Amino acid sequence: MRPDEWHLTEDVDAFLARAGDFLRSRPGAHVMQLTWAERVRKRGTGAFGGEAPVFGVLEGEGGVRAAFHRLPTRGVCPTPLTSEQAETLAARLAADLPSLSSVSAGHDTATAFAEAWRRCTGVPPRLRDLRLRLYRLGTLTPPDPLPAGRGRVLGERDLEEVMSWCGEFARAVGEVVTLDAGTWAESRFADKRYTLWETPDGTPVSVAGMNPLIGGQVQVDVVYTPAHLRGRGYAGATTAEVSRAALDAGARDVVLFADLSNPSSNALYQGLGYRTLTDWSVYDLA
Repeated sequence: MRPDEWHLTEDVDAFLARAGDFLRSRPGAHVMQLTWAERVRKRGTGAFGGEAPVFGVLEGEGGVRAAFHRLPTRGVCPTPLTSEQAETLAARLAADLPSLSSVSAGHDTATAFAEAWRRCTGVPPRLRDLRLRLYRLGTLTPPDPLPAGRGRVLGERDLEEVMSWCGEFARAVGEVVTLDAGTWAESRFADKRYTLWETPDGTPVSVAGMNPLIGGQVQVDVVYTPAHLRGRGYAGATTAEVSRAALDAGARDVVLFADLSNPSSNALYQGLGYRTLTDWSVYDLA
């Protein structure tokens, strides 16, 4: 029997040809690989830093077993791995990509890879304080009652407003990013559709975004309400609007990440019908 083997490539089309069916078989667990492969496919390999992204597929007699992507500024992000698969991937990347900066994955996978990396390289991993939970929507349950106002989808004419909201969100979560007319198209925020919640007098109070439909799934990404407007139901209303829009667009699955240090947002998403898929961790490796 041929042993499982990792195949690495910088060709995103070759990666998707090999791993696409596997990734789409569990779109929730594979949301990061699906999302970033599609971004690289659309924008080109030079859009994310000086080095080319690297993709990998673990294949054996039974077909594809696992996959990963590595962006220059984001470290490695594998699909769920067994301890043995994490060991073989760490050994391969220690040889091919020794300057690997981090691993980001479901907690058990990230931990298994980080420990395998330590055994391969002698570098002790450091678990980041940021802890995330990946949720998948069950039955959407909008807030009742909704706050006064309405949702409004933002279009091309609203670009300045979109950039302003995304800039506020980025600062709130500690992302170091410049968003203006010159940088917007290459940012991770550019390929989303945004919805505002407006009060009856037209004042915008909350925003939520969603990624394009990929593999039958939509990721809700960017939910933000300014601090002085929180606690009034605006975030719940906006997230419900975006979640409904994702279902209307044909999504079989709708997922989102939440910061576990924020119990209010986690309770909000659970109240809307989102259920835990996995906890998510990041380890620094250098």
